[in-house]
Amino acid sequence: MTESANQLAVLNRCGPYAGNSAQESLELVMAMSNFGQEVSVFFIEDGVYQLLTNQSPSTIGRKHFTKGFAALHFYDIENIYVCANSLLERGLTPDDLMMEAQALSKDEISGLLQNHKQVIRF
Repeated sequence: MTESANQLAVLNRCGPYAGNSAQESLELVMAMSNFGQEVSVFFIEDGVYQLLTNQSPSTIGRKHFTKGFAALHFYDIENIYVCANSLLERGLTPDDLMMEAQALSKDEISGLLQNHKQVIRF
């Protein structure tokens, strides 16, 4: 591990309203940034659904926490990645997402995750 290794990677694998994991992930990312931690955020598998535009969680009785992703730039969180393979498998493109995220292959994401001191999976 080099000294330039990133501090924390947060890996989002589940859909936005399949329990509380996605919301807890977003809260963790913002909190860690507030404490000066360098944070990278990854969206893979069903986690890519967290970034979709036009979500209507009120139809299932949930709050629309994903609007909080728009605030990530205020927290100086610039390392946001989405799995291109996961998007393709779900018939999605980066244009379907509510925010910019760098689309990477599974192998590229694996390589980046190895450069982090800690990886937290949701």
